Amino acid sequence: MATTHHQILIVGGGAAGITVAAELRAQDNHDILNIAIVEPSPVHYYQPAFTLVGAGAYDLKKTRRDESTLIPDGVTWIRDSVSTFAPDSNSVVLASGNTVTYDYLVVCPGLILNWDGVKGLRENLGKNGVCSNYSPDTVEYTWETLKNVGAGAKLLFTQPPMPIKCPGAPQKIAYLAADSLRRRGIRHTCEVRFLTQTPAIFGVPFYARELVKIAAGHDIIVQYQHNLVEIDGAAKTATFEIVGGDKQGTRITLPFDMLHVTPPQTTPSQLKASPLANAAGMTDVHANSLQHVKYKNVFGLGDAASTANSKTAAAVRKQAPVVVRNILHLLAGGAVEEAYDGYASCPLTTAYGKTLMAEFIYGGKPTPTLPLNPAKENHINWLIKTTGLPILYWDWMLKGRIAFPKHNTDFVDPGA
Repeated sequence: MATTHHQILIVGGGAAGITVAAELRAQDNHDILNIAIVEPSPVHYYQPAFTLVGAGAYDLKKTRRDESTLIPDGVTWIRDSVSTFAPDSNSVVLASGNTVTYDYLVVCPGLILNWDGVKGLRENLGKNGVCSNYSPDTVEYTWETLKNVGAGAKLLFTQPPMPIKCPGAPQKIAYLAADSLRRRGIRHTCEVRFLTQTPAIFGVPFYARELVKIAAGHDIIVQYQHNLVEIDGAAKTATFEIVGGDKQGTRITLPFDMLHVTPPQTTPSQLKASPLANAAGMTDVHANSLQHVKYKNVFGLGDAASTANSKTAAAVRKQAPVVVRNILHLLAGGAVEEAYDGYASCPLTTAYGKTLMAEFIYGGKPTPTLPLNPAKENHINWLIKTTGLPILYWDWMLKGRIAFPKHNTDFVDPGA
């Protein structure tokens, strides 16, 4: 088996890995950095648009690009996966058996969808009205199911425990589904429920207050601390366990015609088993510098990082420049900076043509970018979600262009 060396090794070729590599190359004026990305997948998806695909408002083909077209010039693509992280020897072992050593390691493998985390989910997914926007293999079935449900239908939408990609996504599709039924003239005959394992509809109170009103406006029944545990596809029933309150541990079973499942999610087993992980299996990094708490030549960002931010592409957009600057600082003999403030953004599609743009930092503090009422849904945010953000992602973020608008950290929540 072979051993190779790269100055900077990036594990994961998703949004985080490509952005870090592109920004490093953009700032490598003398073309001296030796950078490699470990990524097994030949395709790359713009996952934030999957909700729109599931609602029939976006073409799945537009979310897909060949990974080879995104790897920055001058960056080596190692089309393999990591089987073992060995930070004490500054190396990783690949699934092929080859070893790669490094001076600096960037860990961003993302989260794994655990389809086996709910009994009956894997065998029913894609049939019997059981759908999910969380995979390109299943997202189109969501729209097929939604457009074919009839009058009197019962629709269930679920959200599991954290961590999950884009915590707003489970409810986004519920709003769009309710609006779709309204447009067809059958909403008043149907029952729509959003069942979430969490104790609140959204983790940031400023936006949660408005989302409760939006859900009520759609006549959506919201049930908190309900976790999906079993699906019977033949009987078309879903069983939930109540995880809080007086009825904790109780199970209830509900019938459905459409069941949209957000699957439980976890970090890759290789990361969990490594010295890089904390007790939760996440890359154990400093919340602001994104430097590993023990291994100072290791950085982590994206969905698998231990940072307490919402796991979104917008968070990566703000994290990547911090990682890049800190690696360059260390290469130059300098010190790291603690510049990431926990920023994340979640464009919540609340109806066709309407979006609430939730932006916030650590502590749940709202930090809007645009001079609009951040607590209100509007059409401008819908256009940003459907048109502006894909352009920002493909043509700016993944190209290493980091001149993005600043979020307003001086905004004050009037209801706080």
